[in-house]
Amino acid sequence: MSADPGDDPHVRLLLGAYVLDALDALETRRVARHLRGCDGCAQVYVEMAEASALLALVRAEDLRE
Repeated sequence: MSADPGDDPHVRLLLGAYVLDALDALETRRVARHLRGCDGCAQVYVEMAEASALLALVRAEDLRE
């Protein structure tokens, strides 16, 4: 990982898995550390977390025509 947390574009690719708690411990720490120093990724994380929370409210019946 680079010294500047804002210089790690790979972390953005991990945000979805981070939101779903699907990363191993090392990756989870890496993403959490990155989010503390990168406002752009932190904002994307918030948006993904909100979307995930909303999706959890959708019932299978809501998806049928």
